[in-house]
Amino acid sequence: MTETTLTAPDATDPGDAQNHRPGIGRRLTIGAAALVTVVLALTLPAVTSNDDKESATVPTADSADAGFARDMAVHHQQAVEMAYLVRDRTTDAEVRGLAYDIAQTQANQRGMLLGRLDLWNLPVTSPDGYMTWMQGGHMGHQIKDGSLMPGMATDTELGQLGKLDGEQAEIRYLQLMYTHHMGGIDMARACAQQCTVPQEKRLAQGMVDAQQSEMKVMTDLLKERGSAPR
Repeated sequence: MTETTLTAPDATDPGDAQNHRPGIGRRLTIGAAALVTVVLALTLPAVTSNDDKESATVPTADSADAGFARDMAVHHQQAVEMAYLVRDRTTDAEVRGLAYDIAQTQANQRGMLLGRLDLWNLPVTSPDGYMTWMQGGHMGHQIKDGSLMPGMATDTELGQLGKLDGEQAEIRYLQLMYTHHMGGIDMARACAQQCTVPQEKRLAQGMVDAQQSEMKVMTDLLKERGSAPR
């Protein structure tokens, strides 16, 4: 798997966003909440009590804990890549800022997930393919032609996004990321139910909460542009 080093995608100063579109306060609130989720997930293992001693048990390679870590790391990587794409296709401060928040959060979470696999001495890929750990399979989401997991964009869709500019790029990015979050939330909910490592379950639930809030922001941004999720 190719690693991507995350650098700030030149997000406009948040104070300037008010000159572009309303609702910047909503985005900043979401960004702060996502950051809190990451900080808590990073610090909780250091302050947990004896109730979490079970987390020292190494899960098996075919466990939900390992499967979620592997698959969500790949899922998150595409979210970071899409943030880079939209950064270069628009000058709108609010969309760029939202994309930066998502990229920062998901890059940090991805590092945590891969770190857990390394700690457990488990492979970062499964010979059985993606999503085999989820009870109930894809939770009703149909995998699109060419995408790896539910919610993920196809190479064709990413190519189309890379050819758009301005508001058209903003709308396509928001629609693709909305769908991406839908698939990610289903995966995180499955881990919150099936995973056994307490910190992994907390991280998964934090993803659900943060991404649901971000989806509301995306819906508002699309509405302002005369569009909607699809």
